[in-house]
Amino acid sequence: MALRLYNTMGRKMEEFKPIVEGHVGFYGCGPTVYNYAHIGNLRPYVFLDILDKTLTYLGYDIKHVMNITDVGHLTGDADDGTDKMVKSAEERHQSVLEIARFYTDAFLSDIDAMNIRRPDVICKATEHIPDMIELIKKIEANGHTYMAGGNLYYDISTFPDYGKLANLNLDELKAGAGRRAVSIIDQNKRNPNDFVLWFTKSKFEDQAMTWDSPWGRGYPGWHIECSAMSMKYLGKHFDIHTGGIDHVPVHHTNEIAQSEGSFTAEERAEGPWVKYWLHNEFLVIEGGNKMSKSSGKFLRLQTILDNGYAALDYRFFLLGGHYRKPLAFSWGAMDSARSGRESLNQRVAKLIQKANAEENLSLTKENFRQVLSAIKPTVTDNIDRFREGLENDLATPVALSAMQKESNGKGRKASEALSNILVMDGILSLDVIPCAFDAIEKQASASIPDSHEGDPEAQEIDALVAKRTAAKKAKDFAESDRIRDELSARGIAIIDTPSGAVWKRV
Repeated sequence: MALRLYNTMGRKMEEFKPIVEGHVGFYGCGPTVYNYAHIGNLRPYVFLDILDKTLTYLGYDIKHVMNITDVGHLTGDADDGTDKMVKSAEERHQSVLEIARFYTDAFLSDIDAMNIRRPDVICKATEHIPDMIELIKKIEANGHTYMAGGNLYYDISTFPDYGKLANLNLDELKAGAGRRAVSIIDQNKRNPNDFVLWFTKSKFEDQAMTWDSPWGRGYPGWHIECSAMSMKYLGKHFDIHTGGIDHVPVHHTNEIAQSEGSFTAEERAEGPWVKYWLHNEFLVIEGGNKMSKSSGKFLRLQTILDNGYAALDYRFFLLGGHYRKPLAFSWGAMDSARSGRESLNQRVAKLIQKANAEENLSLTKENFRQVLSAIKPTVTDNIDRFREGLENDLATPVALSAMQKESNGKGRKASEALSNILVMDGILSLDVIPCAFDAIEKQASASIPDSHEGDPEAQEIDALVAKRTAAKKAKDFAESDRIRDELSARGIAIIDTPSGAVWKRV
């Protein structure tokens, strides 16, 4: 089975065929760094992470690019609303750049905690203003712009394919311009769906971040940054563009218009700007509402940690839903995710103990990757199902289920099951094996008395356990088993851990 993805352009599943065989370039819309990322914001980056790691797993050489929007822009896609960056800077009594740096670092800390691999290129809008200006010049030269009220606008009527991603009808958009003119905030627009490429006059006085340009001193519209930076790092034509489903009707629609509006005739003949468009659905909270920062009340990853969950519990929860389906967040759902992840870790812990006891692998938290990577993964129904799930539009619930079944270790050596789990966790990134070692060590520490001094019976048991360990090391398994059975008859259970054998009364 080959990788198949749901392409928003055309609304259908398609077999993935990169523009250049064996190589994939993809761009994901990054955060606007004016506040902390809320847990709904983090869902797209787990989806992007799965895409990144699945493509690598399938043998592709990838280049993953993500922007950081650190230029102040408006709260609405349609050039209206409040300037997010300036508003945050005023509230915190800091400069716009200080705000951007602080929240960029906070975002990167969150994705690191979620085991999200950082993109190959993380590009900041403020560092690419010249690239945006050069792109706007090309769009202007192709006749797609007009100046009005001091701002440079993109005229959507000059681009016949406008709205093809969102299935918008250009004639209907033109017809509706007159009827909607009364409610338009920006009276300079010829069509309410036209958008700003470069602002020199906005409703904000003393704009904090401005640059010189051929159209006057000002700042770029929001949409132009993604076009300019993606083409700078991936070329005029690349494979995949991702983002939230809310980006389809405006942001991504405008990106296509301005990007392809900059093309020469030869570049248009080579194909579209982006071949595959992938969009994730929202995370909703109890009651069915999309999480939003506008109210000032939202859940951060730190909120989850403060409530006693791990960051990987939240990742486990997200992997349980398909990226194209809305996912409902609740604390009850987080309880289930934590319980499910703990059960998975416990099953893997048993596989580790079994591999060490029966196969003498001497697996530790430090060497397990080296040891297990040397074991050829066994082709099992679970491995097949895992791959098929990922190849079927990144179906993480299927892949997660396959890894859970593999953790049962049925029908194969424990080491083989662990080797398969190591491969699977390379994509799902739940740190299953390290967490299983943590579970073993926690169990062992709970069973060890603070001191056996003054307890002759305990000291005798310590001596027998040490004798059994020496017998195992000498491969005298008959003696080792005899000591184990003797202690078992006395109600003593021996637990083999990566740090050595410990015992407890049962």
